[in-house]
Amino acid sequence: MESYFEWAKSVTDPAKVYEKPEALEGIRVLDVSYGNFAGLFASSILAELGAEVIKIEPPEGDIARKMTPFGIKHKDTGLAFLAEGRNKYYITLNLRTERGKELYKKLVKKSDVVIETFKPGEADELGIGYKTLREENPRLIYVAISTSGSFGPHVKKMRSYDIIEQARSSLMYATGEAEFDPEVPEEYKVPLREGNWLGWYTGGAWAAYGVLLALFWREKSGKGQFIDVSPCECLLRHSNYFLQYYHEAKRLVPRSGPYDPAVFAYTVVKSRDSYVFIGAYSDPNWKGLTELISRPDLFKRFPTPKERLIFENQIEMKREIEKWSQERDGDEIVRLAQEHNLDETRTGTVVVGKVCTPKQASENDAHFERDILKAFNDPYYGKLLVQGSSFGKMSETPGRIKWLCRPVGADNVYVYTKILGLDAKDLKLLKESKVI
Repeated sequence: MESYFEWAKSVTDPAKVYEKPEALEGIRVLDVSYGNFAGLFASSILAELGAEVIKIEPPEGDIARKMTPFGIKHKDTGLAFLAEGRNKYYITLNLRTERGKELYKKLVKKSDVVIETFKPGEADELGIGYKTLREENPRLIYVAISTSGSFGPHVKKMRSYDIIEQARSSLMYATGEAEFDPEVPEEYKVPLREGNWLGWYTGGAWAAYGVLLALFWREKSGKGQFIDVSPCECLLRHSNYFLQYYHEAKRLVPRSGPYDPAVFAYTVVKSRDSYVFIGAYSDPNWKGLTELISRPDLFKRFPTPKERLIFENQIEMKREIEKWSQERDGDEIVRLAQEHNLDETRTGTVVVGKVCTPKQASENDAHFERDILKAFNDPYYGKLLVQGSSFGKMSETPGRIKWLCRPVGADNVYVYTKILGLDAKDLKLLKESKVI
């Protein structure tokens, strides 16, 4: 009899992705974001799901192409842009010229979605904002992404950068070394940015989600709509209990580093060769962890959540656990926890996960089997390791990668001749006049 796991793989088999239909086939998206990965990530999601995404850049190209660690590029393209350039067509268009605006409006008439990251009100001042474009296309879904959103007391004061999203949302305040740990030097007890561009990526995900909802509504109503997305607000939505605690207790949750104010054990400990996350915070699971490390005395000293939530106790418990964990490699700790969990004679469940470096994550066989990492052979960029589609395991309309990004303006001829009906002479004049 076929097991659940065999069945699940058979209906979402990555090898069959390209044989299946695409959920957003026939939907055209114009991405006019600039220097902003919230816009790029939003259009990447829609492109993975089958939308025809046309990335519109100024004639000199999007500065986002240059955002890359230590200046390392691949064929003159930044590594971050490679990740979020998938499945899109690339054209150039100067939206600050009258001819450029005219061409843009013609494209809008034949499109379903616009994603932009102008300063709030700037597109409207240029005559290409939603108020104007909805007259050209009443079914248009228009997404404006900016730190402060499109209205409010700070709308004209804030520029959109990922670090600003993190800072204003309070995410950065909550990130950093534990303020209550006496072994942490005072100068290290400062707010830290989350290592990746979490503000941009969270905002982009919510923008794509909004587009999908708007497309669903348009099927019912026949109407497009305006979507105002603030990545800062998206992060604030994810701040779990920190805001509520302040209003309930009238004080701030201290920055907690590897600890958690709500549960213990729920922490990262040192192993001999790496770091390992350990979660065992309910009474039976905590007892199971103390059995696993042969320290029943810890359960006797800290038997209930009341004792385990005192920060001084958390510091002591973590140090005692590390006496055991630092004598073992991370993989061994994972194996011992798994054996414990499968042994019906043992108490509780101990959740363990080795903290992986990017190198280790890229060597994980499971990521490749599930196609979330893949060595993709692109016709222009060659063979590169890239993230697969997060929607690749849908049984009927899975997401997919068809190609990586292209050079600036690579698809000018294709888009302007096929969609707008221009000829070679028109294109030559547009290029000479720096419209494209």
